[in-house]
Amino acid sequence: MQQAQDKEFTQQRALWPFMKRMLGYCLRYKKWFYGFLFWISVVAIADAIYPLILLNMIDAYLTPQVEMIWEAKQQGRTADVDYSRIWYYAGLFFLAGFIQSIGVYFFVKQAGRIREYVIFELRKDMFRKLQKLSFSFYDKSASGWLLSRLTSDVDRVAEVISWGLVDAMWGFTIMFFSIGAMLTYSWKLALIVLIAIPIMLVASIKIRMLVLQYSRSARKINSELTAFYSEHINGVIVNKSTGQEVRVGHNFRGLSGNMLKSSYRASYYTAMYMPVIIMIGSLSAALVVYFGGKMAIAIPAGITIGILAASFDYATKIFLPIIDISMFYARAQGSLSAGERIFSLIDEATLIQERTGVTDFNRINGRLEFRDLDFYYEKSNPVLENFNLTIEAGQSIALVGATGEGKSTIANLVCRFYEPTEGQLLIDGMDYQDKSLSSLRSQLGVVLQTPHLFSGTIRQNIAYGKQDATDEAIHTALRQAGGEVFIERLDELVGEEGNQLSLGEKQLISFARAVLADPRIFIMDEATSSIDTLTEARIQKGIQRVLEGRTSIVIAHRLSTIRHCDRILVIEKGKITEDGPHQTLMTQKGKYYELYTRQLREERLEELVQVE
Repeated sequence: MQQAQDKEFTQQRALWPFMKRMLGYCLRYKKWFYGFLFWISVVAIADAIYPLILLNMIDAYLTPQVEMIWEAKQQGRTADVDYSRIWYYAGLFFLAGFIQSIGVYFFVKQAGRIREYVIFELRKDMFRKLQKLSFSFYDKSASGWLLSRLTSDVDRVAEVISWGLVDAMWGFTIMFFSIGAMLTYSWKLALIVLIAIPIMLVASIKIRMLVLQYSRSARKINSELTAFYSEHINGVIVNKSTGQEVRVGHNFRGLSGNMLKSSYRASYYTAMYMPVIIMIGSLSAALVVYFGGKMAIAIPAGITIGILAASFDYATKIFLPIIDISMFYARAQGSLSAGERIFSLIDEATLIQERTGVTDFNRINGRLEFRDLDFYYEKSNPVLENFNLTIEAGQSIALVGATGEGKSTIANLVCRFYEPTEGQLLIDGMDYQDKSLSSLRSQLGVVLQTPHLFSGTIRQNIAYGKQDATDEAIHTALRQAGGEVFIERLDELVGEEGNQLSLGEKQLISFARAVLADPRIFIMDEATSSIDTLTEARIQKGIQRVLEGRTSIVIAHRLSTIRHCDRILVIEKGKITEDGPHQTLMTQKGKYYELYTRQLREERLEELVQVE
């Protein structure tokens, strides 16, 4: 199967769809978000007031005082300088700074809250979606590919939500107030700054598109790298036993090299932001000084010294935020590809969905009917075509055949891990797509070839699907599964993925977990093929008791373990070629007879070799 593909925001204005989605997450906490906007506006206004205080101080106090001192000197007398107003202006500067410091505290606090809760919401939404997605999604998605979305991708997006958002909002607000002030006092100098801004933005957009291109490439390779790393760490024994360490290392270096190239290019163009912005900003500030200076010394003067000083201050205040906004763009471009991957997962279509108005199953009797059913993973390669099969309630059915013939698909369809592409699957005469998933799966018992245990105790794993189970019920389930040995070990920790237990012990616990649910339909998919014969014998003792009165589908590697089944179906290329009990099929001497006798000879030969 092809690997799952990430949704990409490929429009020219690719940043907007991403930021719109992120803004939606911020607005889940409107009180904090609006508080953040309020306090950052307070900080911007306080910052914009500084040049106005300076303007007033120069024109209303310093200039008259200097003129008075000059006139007194020309007249040969000592000027009576008024120092009292210095304290007034110093107090205004301090007050503006005090208000600004309070605003900074609150907007940083609100931004931090928003950041952490948006991360929480993103991870929650992704994990919920992962629980809802069908098996077909996991068939084409590596675990490392998925883990990188919950970890590194979310962390990358958090950069935009935290300081990136702070820089951008502060930058836009300070620019707004600064331009407004400049237009009020000197529209000519304001025009110089306004002309420079679009030039800067055009240059910024061109560079950020290059950043986007290489950031996407880097993030895509990072996911492949994470999946490759995870796969080959878990498979290190196979690599060593087959002598593939050098080849695998070479492949990893190739991926890492591609990652290095893309990341370097993204960093290179990101680094171009500040030099470009500083160069244009410096040119604009120089023009403000040049033309403003000429206006200030003209006769009559076009502007006052205070307006010139304030205009220069505003010019630098405007372009410094543009540097921050440009850095925000750089952050956003680095995060955009991560956001694409996060939202491609959140937006992934859930193939197994309940129809409108479904009702719950009552207690299932267990009659199964496959009616003219088709199924495929890929349309060009159908697994089942016009498949018909009826299993009466309480019957035990064994599916036999080579790998890839459709046995597990039949079992997965019953569990509704997949759904028919055509036709119907009826349970007790009702189309199971007209019933709720929870009411079906609560009455299923499934034991797979490779058991999975969760971190915790043996008791917690057995009662995983029925957490209100009593100790008595757990003990009964263990006895039925042949796992009496665990009755005294229920509080023992199993370790991560059950690594403190043997494969046979994990299978016994998995079998007891399925038994505890008291299922009406029991499915065992190669459940005993990977365990030792002693453990298998223990499980087999309880299987017949457990399956009694329940509909069961057993897929077994060892054919000797399915002799007791009511019917044995030989599956070849998605078709039933033989159907009957063990003795009948042996008498027919067909495919089942061939498989059974061949396996019996191999087992006998193995026993003889062990004796010798």
